[in-house]
Amino acid sequence: MRKHFTMIIFGGTGDLSQKKLLPTLYFLFSEGDFSDDFSIVGIGTTKYTNEEYAEMVKGAIKKNLPEKFDENKCTNFLRHVTYRSGDLRQEDIYKELCTHINGTYASKKNEPNVIYYLATIPDLVGPIVEHLNAKQLCVEKINSKIIVEKPFGNDKASAAKLNDLILKSFTEKQIYRIDHYLGKDTVQNLTFFRFGNSIFEPLWNRNYVDHVQITVAEDIGIEKRGPFYEQAGVIRDIIQNHMLQLIALVGMEPPANLASDAVRDEKWTLLKAIRPMDDENIRKFTVLGQYGPGKINGEPVCGYREEERVDKRSVVPTYFAGKFFIDNWRWSEVPFYVRAGKRMAGRASEVRVQFRQPPLKLFEKRASALPNELILNIQPSEEIDLSINVKTPGIEGYLKSTMLKFNYEKEFNTKQYPPYARLLIDCIMGDTMLFARQDAIETMWSIVDPIINFWDKTPRPDFPNYDAGTWGPKEADALMERDGRKWHEL
Repeated sequence: MRKHFTMIIFGGTGDLSQKKLLPTLYFLFSEGDFSDDFSIVGIGTTKYTNEEYAEMVKGAIKKNLPEKFDENKCTNFLRHVTYRSGDLRQEDIYKELCTHINGTYASKKNEPNVIYYLATIPDLVGPIVEHLNAKQLCVEKINSKIIVEKPFGNDKASAAKLNDLILKSFTEKQIYRIDHYLGKDTVQNLTFFRFGNSIFEPLWNRNYVDHVQITVAEDIGIEKRGPFYEQAGVIRDIIQNHMLQLIALVGMEPPANLASDAVRDEKWTLLKAIRPMDDENIRKFTVLGQYGPGKINGEPVCGYREEERVDKRSVVPTYFAGKFFIDNWRWSEVPFYVRAGKRMAGRASEVRVQFRQPPLKLFEKRASALPNELILNIQPSEEIDLSINVKTPGIEGYLKSTMLKFNYEKEFNTKQYPPYARLLIDCIMGDTMLFARQDAIETMWSIVDPIINFWDKTPRPDFPNYDAGTWGPKEADALMERDGRKWHEL
């Protein structure tokens, strides 16, 4: 049913491969989304035989996707999986790849469809791409594609440098910059919901929307990623990619069609319209935080500075809140409030579009209503809620808020695909719509670079400034209270 492919996973024994990629590839196979004509090659430095690698993959599937594990299906899946070990900086492993790819397609009528997945540390991207190019493994005649994981650079300059490096070997249409957030059904549904329902489009503008709130909250800490987080922090980890992509999807204009570049053009246009902030506005409109010790689900947890391989005096932020404006006709002076953090009171990602409060003088003392809200829940449950105001039962009756709810799992009686599943299928099929384009990457860095630079040269708040298991520092509440608004409880 699906197109055949050969996927080469550089870093085939790493955490990303074991926790996400290999279980997701098995999931798609078990759901019947692959033809029988595919192959997966894991590449790493660990010296495994094919049999040993197969056992590792099987263990990863059982651990990370236990509800879908089936012994027979897994055995059939593993027949398509092989392994090569070697130094990714040296030539030998790429000679083996040439032999494998040529052998795979030499006796077949199918057009080649070769995907290189870079599930490695950023420092290896350059050597891998250069060796692939030297062996003519990047050319379009074998329909080659490359998937690059975030972070896409460390700032705008390094993102441009990384892109220039990859473009020496691949064209833009061969490059798939993956952000797993864009694979979530509720995130994808932002586009379908907005443009597939005519009742909302007339309201989707400054005349009817009071403000937008976007939250990406996690109750987990940094999970043994101390060195990465010490370099990245929350702005690079979440705001530069996930958060700005969500703002773009909420705010963009209708695309001419659902072709990849039509959608990505509109997202880029929206990102360019986000108002730049000078130092004064960064100080006024952004808040940083870092979690200290606290409790999650009643269990004590350590603070960020006590995490493994973290500086005991670290001033790296694990929380960010900010207020952004989009300077275009549709959204003029409508604030977009965003917050993201680690070790918060719960795991929740959502978009809330709050509409303007109707005049309630008509109901005098009978109104306990709140403004209408459209809530798109991304996790932990994938659903769409709409708050409406209705009359309560009784002779007199009062105006009261209630919710209309749509839940994906209940409506369709099925579990949602893992986020990586849709993205991997799209790459196999050659659809780039849900992948970041370089112009958008550089624009997103242009938005956050001044914020990062300001806080790098400014004394940080007295960290830690929020307890694990709470919703962040009090300064984030003040950010909205100054505007007569507040964060919604999750």
